[in-house]
Amino acid sequence: MKKIAFYGKGGIGKSTTAANVSAALSTAGHKVCQIGCDPKNDSTRLLLGHICKNTVLDMVRIKDEINLEDIVHYGFNGIKCVEAGGPEPGVGCAGRGIIVALEKLQELDAAADEDIILYDVLGDVVCGGFAVPIREGYATDIYIVSSGELMSLYAANNIAKGIRRFAGRGEVKLAGIIGNGRNVPNEENLLRTFAEKINTRIVAFIPRDKIVNLAEINRKTVIEWDPTSKQAQVYAALATEIFQNTQLSIPKPLSFEELEDLIGFFGIDN
Repeated sequence: MKKIAFYGKGGIGKSTTAANVSAALSTAGHKVCQIGCDPKNDSTRLLLGHICKNTVLDMVRIKDEINLEDIVHYGFNGIKCVEAGGPEPGVGCAGRGIIVALEKLQELDAAADEDIILYDVLGDVVCGGFAVPIREGYATDIYIVSSGELMSLYAANNIAKGIRRFAGRGEVKLAGIIGNGRNVPNEENLLRTFAEKINTRIVAFIPRDKIVNLAEINRKTVIEWDPTSKQAQVYAALATEIFQNTQLSIPKPLSFEELEDLIGFFGIDN
């Protein structure tokens, strides 16, 4: 079983990418479970066609005994969809909620029969709860989704620091950078150079395309909405690369000054 996690700055398109990769893996014949680790519980929206209403933490709050059918929902092409959920707004710690949810999923062996588990994790590795998939070995292959924008690369570099911290304790490694295009100058070259400098590689560069927004408006992945489109082919190629990828590494993060110099060299105006 492959156990992977997607990390990246909030709003970078991480959940959209995760859902499309899950859909592509499923249509290729793999058994997939996607686990959303975000209090908004919207990671699996494009697979389910709606926001997940029964998250793990919802069930923990209202039931003494939780069964798999309470928290595992089936989306596009039979993909298992789970949302960790979070505390009520203004109450509790979202990171702590992720810890409770993942412990419960492990207790119930929620993804025992799958070929691949994909954890879609909120934002930056600054909170212990959101670092759990890395720290506790729930995921071993970590992908960072990033654009060529300064703050996206800053988050990517911070995530690399977190991976490096925990890489020596177990199997967890950086599996690569997934470039999610934002149409900034020299973006793909910048991302490739950044990846090389932190001791990894670009596994895919996803160009910006309006079909992604069109599919999202209709609550579908591009894979489901228009499987013959060029964008669907990009996601399918990424899914294949992820499933076959064995090029894992311990990252070597940059200093903030080195990161700024790199962005300046490529002429990105942020």
